[in-house]
Amino acid sequence: MSYLTDKLRAPYREAQGEVTVPGQMLDDIVAANPERRTLLKNSFGLSMLSVFGASTLLTACGGDDDDDDTPANGGDGEGTPGGQPGEGGTTTPPPGPDYSVTFKPLDDKIVADTVTVPEGYVAEVLYSAGDKCVIGSAGYAGIPQSYPATETQSGGQHDGMHFYALEGVDPNQGGLLVLNHEALDNATLDQSVEGLKTRLSNVGVSVIEIARGSDGAWAVKTDSRYNKRYTGNTVYNVSGPAKSVVGATVVGTLNNCSSGDTPWGTYLTCEETLNNYHYQAGDTGQPADEGYGWVVEIDPQNPDSTAVKRTAMGRFSHENTAYMLDENNRVAFYMGDDTTPGCIYKFVPTKPYDPANRANNMGLLDEGTLYAARFNDDGSGNWVELTVGKNNLTTGATDPGNFTQVATGTVITGTIVDFNTQADVLVNTQAAARVAGATLMDRPEWITVGVDKTVYCTLTNNGSRKRTSAANPRPNNSHGHIIRWHERGDSPLATTFEWDLLLLAGRDAADGVAPNLTGNVNGDTFSSPDGIRVDPKGRLWVQTDAGTGTSTTDFFGNNSMYYIDQKTGESKRFLVGPLGCEITGIAYTPDLTTFFINIQHPNQTWNTLRAGGGDARSATVVVRRTDGKPVGA
Repeated sequence: MSYLTDKLRAPYREAQGEVTVPGQMLDDIVAANPERRTLLKNSFGLSMLSVFGASTLLTACGGDDDDDDTPANGGDGEGTPGGQPGEGGTTTPPPGPDYSVTFKPLDDKIVADTVTVPEGYVAEVLYSAGDKCVIGSAGYAGIPQSYPATETQSGGQHDGMHFYALEGVDPNQGGLLVLNHEALDNATLDQSVEGLKTRLSNVGVSVIEIARGSDGAWAVKTDSRYNKRYTGNTVYNVSGPAKSVVGATVVGTLNNCSSGDTPWGTYLTCEETLNNYHYQAGDTGQPADEGYGWVVEIDPQNPDSTAVKRTAMGRFSHENTAYMLDENNRVAFYMGDDTTPGCIYKFVPTKPYDPANRANNMGLLDEGTLYAARFNDDGSGNWVELTVGKNNLTTGATDPGNFTQVATGTVITGTIVDFNTQADVLVNTQAAARVAGATLMDRPEWITVGVDKTVYCTLTNNGSRKRTSAANPRPNNSHGHIIRWHERGDSPLATTFEWDLLLLAGRDAADGVAPNLTGNVNGDTFSSPDGIRVDPKGRLWVQTDAGTGTSTTDFFGNNSMYYIDQKTGESKRFLVGPLGCEITGIAYTPDLTTFFINIQHPNQTWNTLRAGGGDARSATVVVRRTDGKPVGA
């Protein structure tokens, strides 16, 4: 979540107020249990197949110490043409690409107003706020625009995304890129005309077809029938147990932060807001809050389909989704509530995924069991079922509220909440999780599931925490941390798990600052981890969303992207964004020679169109090696 989104949602939070009562948190638990700080071994992650794009060359610096001469497009099967004869008359295939991470890390404290990548790499702009999307769209050319023009072109503040293969297209050369638009790129908008509709058109989702040219650069195919915008003005269907409360349809999806995919090839965009705050004084027809805060399922392969809000997955400030699939095609979806503090959730559909019939999966997310995570101080954990009638989810329940934000010893009262139906539980999921005893975490953001089924979650920060626990060990946690866990038996159906802390972000111990500001990162330090993904080769990538003032950049530089070695815990800075931005969104081609990264809310001169600047635009950039080898090598 962008810190700018926090500011936009602040009036709603202030009006709602804070509900708190005592909980079960312990102070200074890590001091008594230092093993909670240790790194797990052999924790790798599976991410979604994703792709890139390109057009405008940016900046590279540093050096690359990769001496590997393995061809980038080496074969990987027996009998590959060009292979050498082996014993017994068989053909020995040539070696495949080397995915070892050997790039030279970028320098500390980079504050350049550009995208900085290692030597031997390029970063190229593919798709910026206001660019053409739907066939016939005009596109932003430096003059602020209004609805309806803005409805058919790129939204603002690019965030989560995923790449999808298209039938008949080499997925390393082309496919569909689907990406979220979290908030407004105000400088591109003229809100004096159709102000509300203009604002709502700048959020939501873009679906674009992209293709790689002979020069290696990627571009949007502006004439593709797949290109589509889902905006705050679009009508969405509603399904699942809370449909009776929400209604059959809702106008608008918004605050689309990160996202996820499904085994059957749909896109899950996550609404990180519980109300439609784009309505301003004088705007009429404010919709009910219950229409927002859901996971929305989109089928990018079918541009004629209607997206659906899946209420069985709960209503809260959704960040992203990540799934785990077992050998019986049972699946679980993991989700974080990007609230300070918030809980971590898991949704297990009642029925298995059907790989033989895609259509049979289109309602799979409407029936299932929703859980919230409890992280016990001994390193064990359990999933608390959020079903009406269980775990205190009854009429007259007491919501303990955000008690972790109140000093120990303070007498706190709760709020009475009535859970009479499952719809009540789902509409009020945050309260239900607190009532059921789930652990309030330090702003859970992205979750990723590894190839070895280790699950990781970034806990970005919580500068107001007063009561600590083993899973949230620091009061006033300004820099955040990363937690990970293994489900019992590596099963998505498990109700217990074992967890540990991967790392604590923050200043280097040598700086001598307070313990709550000191991290244990081995190598390049960072603050406020947000995006996280383990690619199909088990390489962990982390992106940051720290403050952009000098009180932060003087120590960490601009927001960046890092590789974290899972054997040594070493952190290597791979990419640094321009001034004022957040780094977010990770996608890649199947061969990992192209990465897509999103640059959100830059605020100086990078990626401007107007003479003299003033309209720095959020954008998706393509990062690739000039020699065609896999990114990171």
